[in-house]
Amino acid sequence: MLYHEKKARAKGYRFIAGVDEAGRGPLAGPVVAASVILGTHSFRERVTDSKVLSPRQRGRAFQEIVRTSLVSVGIVDSGEIDRLNILNATRCAMECAVMGLGVEPDCVLIDGTVTLRLPYYSKCIVRGDSRSLSIAAASIIAKVVRDSIMFELDRSYPQYGFRFHKGYGTVRHLSSLMHFGPCPIHRQSFEPVRCVSRRENL
Repeated sequence: MLYHEKKARAKGYRFIAGVDEAGRGPLAGPVVAASVILGTHSFRERVTDSKVLSPRQRGRAFQEIVRTSLVSVGIVDSGEIDRLNILNATRCAMECAVMGLGVEPDCVLIDGTVTLRLPYYSKCIVRGDSRSLSIAAASIIAKVVRDSIMFELDRSYPQYGFRFHKGYGTVRHLSSLMHFGPCPIHRQSFEPVRCVSRRENL
């Protein structure tokens, strides 16, 4: 998990930021990106791809990462996702996360293939959240922050069950969408939200 960090340090880079996002695929809610410059390489909690951790494991790891490392988050809401498209919205969230660190990184490790418009050396790493400790830490931060946002949004729109599916297109969510129609945090540019909106406008 430290191969890419060690390789960057061998090239002389000192401040290495990992970047990842959560929420590209859901039909509702924001896309959230996080950037982390590690303050330690020895975590007591398990730090790996957030998708393989339980909510409790993510919560404990989140607290340790925030306590030991430099962390920043970028959030783009559903309205901006519709305006920009999801790729550009993801890029914007990632760039905001990096720029918000308060320290200029000299190397940025990015999960996946999204290239960022940053004045720093950057490297895209496919499946980076399972191959880089910095990216794994960022994946945990992004996931926990986005889940907490969806929990709060569930209070405003309880009929959709956002606290359970976080906006993803589950059977429960699709059933609620068909019954109640889209709400303000649904992504109008995404199918089947767009299909339901068209049906309501007929």
